[in-house]
Amino acid sequence: MELCSKKKLHALSLAEKIQVLELLDESKMSQSEVARRFQVSQPQISRICKNKEKLLADWCSGTANRERKRKRESKYSGIDEALLCWYHIARAKAWDVTGPMLLHKAKELADIMGQDFVPSIGWLVRWKRRNNVGFGARHVLVPPFPSEPPPPAPTSQAQLPLSLKDFSPEDIFGCAEVPLLYRAVPGRVGACDRVQVLLCANSRGTEKRRVLVSGRQAAPRCFFGVSSEALPASYHPDLGIPWSQWLAQFDRDMGRQGRQVALLLAAQVVEELAGLPGLCHVRLLPLSAAGNTPSLPSSVVRAFKAHYRYRLLGKLAAAQNERAGTSLVEAGAGITVLDALHIAAAAWAKVPLQLIVSSFVQEGLAPGKTPLAWDKASEMPQVPGGLSPEEFSRFVDLEGEEPVSGVCKEEMGTGDEERVGGDGFDPLPSKADALRALGTLRRWFECNGTSPELFENFYACEEEVERLCCL
Repeated sequence: MELCSKKKLHALSLAEKIQVLELLDESKMSQSEVARRFQVSQPQISRICKNKEKLLADWCSGTANRERKRKRESKYSGIDEALLCWYHIARAKAWDVTGPMLLHKAKELADIMGQDFVPSIGWLVRWKRRNNVGFGARHVLVPPFPSEPPPPAPTSQAQLPLSLKDFSPEDIFGCAEVPLLYRAVPGRVGACDRVQVLLCANSRGTEKRRVLVSGRQAAPRCFFGVSSEALPASYHPDLGIPWSQWLAQFDRDMGRQGRQVALLLAAQVVEELAGLPGLCHVRLLPLSAAGNTPSLPSSVVRAFKAHYRYRLLGKLAAAQNERAGTSLVEAGAGITVLDALHIAAAAWAKVPLQLIVSSFVQEGLAPGKTPLAWDKASEMPQVPGGLSPEEFSRFVDLEGEEPVSGVCKEEMGTGDEERVGGDGFDPLPSKADALRALGTLRRWFECNGTSPELFENFYACEEEVERLCCL
């Protein structure tokens, strides 16, 4: 009688595990049928299903090694994560990262975290394998502006606090609290349309912090059913900026990257924050109370507001075209706080890096010399049709005008009855609605001569929607 040979263990890679999940989601195959197809046991398929969320997170992160069959966690996970953050920042700055440099940085991070850890070559090899890090061919990019030390510039250097000299330009941040009339239209300012927006960026423009919007309403109706994690900006239900929570998160983020940074703030704001718990990685540097230098260059703030107004006018024009006979004021009343979060995030992303760099230097908020001349027209969006440059400029600076008293439609809850359900909230879109909308959008692109570059962005959006619909 022939003895049955022992079944050989076959471990699946991350890519194969994702294929298993796709088969189970998209077809009617059972776990046993999928196991036979991949020549593994049914319990292994069951374990893959239990770890579905973790596997999908690793796959979407882009840093996991997709061919690895087993993932062994590091004993020093904090150092592992901090070094990976530093590595991505270094690569974004086009630094020539080497193995000895990584070992030195890992030891430095361990000392900051107070851990007794000495990285070895073997640990570095495993770290690279865990995080899918490969140096490959080295490319040294030309920096956008000269990096050599500039000659003395008494006009700007004299304004610098001495403590700024202890930080590199990449580690000097400025922030501004910007009042914004988020749905006002040209020539009309509503009394209840005001929100506060917190903007923060470093002096090299390479890092823009997530936009924070503070509004009057504790729970705007437009947020019903919306996941806060999916929003492009944060919302705080109070017109005041929650400095303690915001600074604590900023400090944690810099700690994970092993950085010490400076944050420029107005002197009165620093005085108000005197009672807050100490920050370990963010140093608050007050600007002179006697001067009128802003903690974030005024030209950067104005560029953000100009891009916001430009995008807002585009939405208002689209709303008027959709419903004939709608006035500009009526179209503006349909803009919600949720719309404002999306428009603010898009406007902040549009503020060019070159403008941030030159503005910080010109206003004496960072060391350096004024960058080479560049196209000033790219600082601001084009003037929308139907408005003169003077009219658009007044629209950008609308916050200085006297508001018109009136009832805020969204606060009173009197929305468009055709768009809301019986409970008073907008009906939540289903998966079928999302897929149907994708088909409609693609057809509209096809019929209106869309560029190939826009189709590439559409394909990425389509792929993500289809993935979410399969969960």
